[in-house]
Amino acid sequence: MNIWANTKTLDDYITTSNDKEKAEILLLGSKTVCLEEFPNAKGIFRVGIGRDNVPFDEAKDRNILIRFPSEETIDVIYEETANFTCYLIFKMFYASVGYVDGWVKNSRNLFSDNRLLIIGGGNIGQRVAKKMDDFLEVDVFDIDSNNIEDLRGMIEESDCISLHIPYNSDNKNFFDEEKIGWMKDKAILINTSRGSIVSEDALYDSIKNGKVLAAFDVFWKEPYEGKLKEFYPDGFFMTPHIASTNKKFLENAAKDLMVFVEGFDD
Repeated sequence: MNIWANTKTLDDYITTSNDKEKAEILLLGSKTVCLEEFPNAKGIFRVGIGRDNVPFDEAKDRNILIRFPSEETIDVIYEETANFTCYLIFKMFYASVGYVDGWVKNSRNLFSDNRLLIIGGGNIGQRVAKKMDDFLEVDVFDIDSNNIEDLRGMIEESDCISLHIPYNSDNKNFFDEEKIGWMKDKAILINTSRGSIVSEDALYDSIKNGKVLAAFDVFWKEPYEGKLKEFYPDGFFMTPHIASTNKKFLENAAKDLMVFVEGFDD
């Protein structure tokens, strides 16, 4: 079947076409898609766990099937995203320990004396909390188990905040100027969830003023060429939406896609 993709994630595993008219299977990354441009579409495969860019209503109206990766593949996504988040936490805490030129040694706190706040206690947030619990103080805020009134105090006490909430229309810019303002001076904001849950303008102003540091793997538009790039790599560390990317995930996702495609021939 003719496969069209708006992501390069599986380029090493499958062959795709740029012909939207003939496309029967749409392979989606994190970008949106206009189904009107695909008159022969039969199926949509989302190579990831995000749902905010999947056109559920339009697909239902046209009897277009939608599939996500298998549970096994999703578990790999959760695990590696959590691992990568931990890497970013360590990366940012140890980013300015010193410099070989001049043999400069900067003062720092004992790592275990720092406090990490996980916002979002879902599959990834829980794993990050468990992995990091051996290294520093960890708190978890989840809207299903905490009062929203508790969030300010938890942010004010944290040296690092890691975001693990899904994006929807209700939480666009959830982490806004007010919440960034609650952060400690020189506190760190980590985002491997969705770019749009953070106010880009508020984060820019806060980093420019030297108040906070941040490390993001997800952005408001990708590839990201926005104004926060001005602060890369020190004030705003960036990675190209690769938190879950590893060989096992890619191989499994490619297999899941082919099972989906072959189902149309049965």
